[in-house]
Amino acid sequence: MSSAMFSMRASHGTALAPEGSTILCDSMYNKSDFFHKHLLSFKRNHVLSNLAHLSVSQRDRIQCSSLEVESKRTFLKGDKFQLQDVIEGQQFDRDILSAIFEVAREMETIEKKSRGSQLLNGYLMATLFYEPSTRTRLSFESAMKRLGGEVLTTENAREFSSAAKGETLEDTIRTVEGYTDIIVMRHFESGAARRAAMTANIPVINAGDGPGEHPTQALLDVYTIQREIGKLDGIKVGLVGDLANGRTVRSLAYLLAKYNDVKVYFVSPEVVKMKEDIKEYLTSKGVQWEESSDLKEVASKCDVVYQTRIQRERFGERSDLYEEARGKYIVDREVLDVMQKHAVVMHPLPRLDEDTLECIKGLTGRTPWLESVLKSLITVDVDADPRAAYFRQAKNGLYIRMALLKLLLLGW
Repeated sequence: MSSAMFSMRASHGTALAPEGSTILCDSMYNKSDFFHKHLLSFKRNHVLSNLAHLSVSQRDRIQCSSLEVESKRTFLKGDKFQLQDVIEGQQFDRDILSAIFEVAREMETIEKKSRGSQLLNGYLMATLFYEPSTRTRLSFESAMKRLGGEVLTTENAREFSSAAKGETLEDTIRTVEGYTDIIVMRHFESGAARRAAMTANIPVINAGDGPGEHPTQALLDVYTIQREIGKLDGIKVGLVGDLANGRTVRSLAYLLAKYNDVKVYFVSPEVVKMKEDIKEYLTSKGVQWEESSDLKEVASKCDVVYQTRIQRERFGERSDLYEEARGKYIVDREVLDVMQKHAVVMHPLPRLDEDTLECIKGLTGRTPWLESVLKSLITVDVDADPRAAYFRQAKNGLYIRMALLKLLLLGW
């Protein structure tokens, strides 16, 4: 078999192919096939040297993993999925986003019309979480099980794994990849997912890396906007809350930049303003952005109000800065009253601030009245409004993650 038939991890991120050749993904081979069982070993030992002799033009390079896809061709049925990992928002283009969303719609049908699928029967997914998570971890695990796969999970790897003994992330990844077919990882350090992807010979999905990025959240956010508003071009989005440390809004900004005539409003306390790298990126892509301190004014203009919590864990010992930032912007009935009828409120959840979360740990006998007086970033009386999209948004995470698992393991 010619070495030109392989999709290879060059610096774990670039697939190379000679002009006119066919790119085949690892996942195209059935796992019961003997050849597939030895494919990774064969590639590791032989493909590097073979491809080193091939002449490859720049326009034939298809950027994968954590690098931006440069191919401008339309992503059609029958093509092989061009990503080997999901690491950051910059790696997607509109064609790949459309492909993911199309598969997500198929996953909705699978989830709603049957008790599941055996599409990923025989595959194992490891969820390696060094930070707490409810929605992300459970939605990934639910996605895998609904497609017939199995899950190996560690909920608090920071304290209850060999990391507590000083094992490096790279050694952990090398070990875990021997047990599983795909790794979903959340980590407290920005850039950790990229390090994992550079190490692993199986797909890695970034489920949040510190204040860095959260690309699968951004994918489900954009998918939700498309489903709720009906379009992605020409929209106005207000990003509210902790914009300096919020990985969800950073990844979302990268994806919004793929669309035309988008305007982004940044609404945040001064101490957690959006960082310059995101502003510069949006400017370089021709996306208009504006900073404001007036939530109601921005809400009256936007198609989407995207609220986030102030994250105390990102402030370290600077509790004074946390206190300065928290509780400044809350979406309530007054904000809804100025919003347009078609607009939506979104939130990656949880919607309570950090101090409230601490206070209610283990609290029993909670009543609707008590819930309403807790310091919430979105008050409970907003829930009944049809523009409150955050729980639909969370459900969409299941469909997006089902789609990603299918595409990364089986291809298009």
